[in-house]
Amino acid sequence: MKRRTIGVVTGTRADYGLLYWLMKELQSDQDLNLQVIATGMHLSPEFGLTYRVIEEDGFTIAASVEMLLSSDTAVGIAKSIGLGVIGFADALDRLRPDILVLLGDRYEILAAAQAALTARIPIAHLHGGEVTEGAIDDGMRHAITKMAHLHFVAAEPYRRRVIQLGEQPDTVFTVGAPGLDAVTRLKLLERKELENEAGFALGPINFLVTYHPATLGAATPGQAMQALLDALDYFPEAHIIFTRPNADTAGRVISSMIDDYVECHKDRTAVFTSLGQLRYLSAVKLVDVVIGNSSSGIIEAPAFKTPTVNIGERQTGRLKAASVLNCNEETVAIVAAIRTALSREFRETLPGVVPPYGMGEASVKIKENLKAVNLDGITRKRFYDL
Repeated sequence: MKRRTIGVVTGTRADYGLLYWLMKELQSDQDLNLQVIATGMHLSPEFGLTYRVIEEDGFTIAASVEMLLSSDTAVGIAKSIGLGVIGFADALDRLRPDILVLLGDRYEILAAAQAALTARIPIAHLHGGEVTEGAIDDGMRHAITKMAHLHFVAAEPYRRRVIQLGEQPDTVFTVGAPGLDAVTRLKLLERKELENEAGFALGPINFLVTYHPATLGAATPGQAMQALLDALDYFPEAHIIFTRPNADTAGRVISSMIDDYVECHKDRTAVFTSLGQLRYLSAVKLVDVVIGNSSSGIIEAPAFKTPTVNIGERQTGRLKAASVLNCNEETVAIVAAIRTALSREFRETLPGVVPPYGMGEASVKIKENLKAVNLDGITRKRFYDL
């Protein structure tokens, strides 16, 4: 019997961390053949050439799709999508996987989906059905859903939304968030180990800050980031770990502002292009507050009972645990939310937090479905009317 070939596209350090355990499951199954396609930020020196991490983790990269222009403008991003479609068309024509796995909502993934749809390669989409009203990613996610043939969603409300978009119910599976598999499978670093690994000393209070451009936000990314940095000044005792933003519109503005802030606060701040899965999740577990607008504050942080200060509208619409505090992109609001997160009263509620995205083993469920699904006629979709 022919081994089924599963292609997996990864374009950023973030989605690779979420896909890692699924890739391991696919790689270790003797009935499956894994094809890894690296693109986007993985291939960029500016973002740490993280394709090397993929290789160091024991994966072979079957194809590299260069698509990231040296520009973070809206025009540059649009042109990058075009380059991506061209690159993925060539890569998929050569590789011809039986199924292509795509995660999330970024423009690299949109480009891959367009090429796969045209090539009549079945698409399995992870994390569909979610809503992030503050980013253009929202539209990309739903567009990928309509191009996909199998759907692995993180929670039951998202399953209902994918079906509402016209997808057949028997193609939509609630599996939880695959990124949470690492919470149960990884042996995370203790405080001293993280300090040694990161070369950064933690303090009496510690923050992990990740802020990405909110592409549909009320404030400009620069204004919003300045409000956040001004808020951090209200906590001079805090030691702060920054991770750089993704390759989105105005991402370089934010990155430059972080560099300037770290230069002025060298004794208690550090910035990382990529911490890697082990160090990042260890930091999420060990810090007092996760701050910013990253999905990790919504999905991973609650699994560790770590408070999140979620700033602005980028994650508006996502299911949120009781440990997530929402605030607008103003200094006063951010300061108030951080103070609440640090308060004894709030922290006493954290043991009762229930993560809305499950607690691991999504990767096994996804792998088994990819292995068993009947592919005959799967690319001929029928709209499901409610």
